[in-house]
Amino acid sequence: MDSGHLFNFVTLGYFVAMVLFIVYLATRSEKIALIAHLVSVAGVAVHTLAIGMRWYESYQMPGGVGHAPLSNLYESVVFFAWTILVIYIIIDLKYKQRSIGAFVIPFAFLAMTWAQLTLNPSIEPLVPALQSNWLTYHVITCFLGYAAFAVACGVSIMYLIKIGKEEKADGPIGGILGIFPSVRVLDDINYSAIMIGFPLLTIGIVTGAAWANYAWGTYWSWDPKETWSLIVWFIYAAFLHARFTRGWVGRRAAWLSIIGFAATIFCYLGVNLVLSGLHSYGG
Repeated sequence: MDSGHLFNFVTLGYFVAMVLFIVYLATRSEKIALIAHLVSVAGVAVHTLAIGMRWYESYQMPGGVGHAPLSNLYESVVFFAWTILVIYIIIDLKYKQRSIGAFVIPFAFLAMTWAQLTLNPSIEPLVPALQSNWLTYHVITCFLGYAAFAVACGVSIMYLIKIGKEEKADGPIGGILGIFPSVRVLDDINYSAIMIGFPLLTIGIVTGAAWANYAWGTYWSWDPKETWSLIVWFIYAAFLHARFTRGWVGRRAAWLSIIGFAATIFCYLGVNLVLSGLHSYGG
């Protein structure tokens, strides 16, 4: 069994977890929520093993092309899905709001499905610009930041759904929305996730600049990827600034979080697939 087979099992596991979380919303069964959580944890464990196996497999290739599995679009999408689950589990340890899984796990499932069905999984030698330890530092920090923003986006969608219903309801909310965390808790999780993601993105940009200087002799060249990374950084900086100085919470914070994640996805995928630049090899 190779890493590709394990990634298939991971994709299936995330699908099962996603369905179980949705069933939990409909049934309010704590047993189903626990099973969904355990399936998610097991999925992360297998996912970690698969990433490690792919790393090992790269050293078995002719010519010794061994490297961390973070160098092409397939590997980055697979790693992105892993980081989403890692950040989700970390936040779940504090808040223990299992309903959030129904809005976060789909991001990881869709990423793994896209990677497994459409992207090239072959292991290739690194291009010269990628032959640096800065690759590992830069990619890990950036994607952990992206994953935190994904969690914040999922929670923000929950917030907007619940606050919209509460404003129309005359009494306590029942049904599926009744199992959602309170809007105060959802707002707090949104803030906490961004507080995790923003410094990680900042470190990712700094390590990227150091890597650029190593690879191309300049710290910043206004490449489309660099420009969009800065745009994403400013969006989340504006989120934190508005929260600290203007008291932005609730609906405005949720919308800004969703807009920020949309910009993040374009920075990650849109730039690589649509625009040309020094980062085009990522596709």
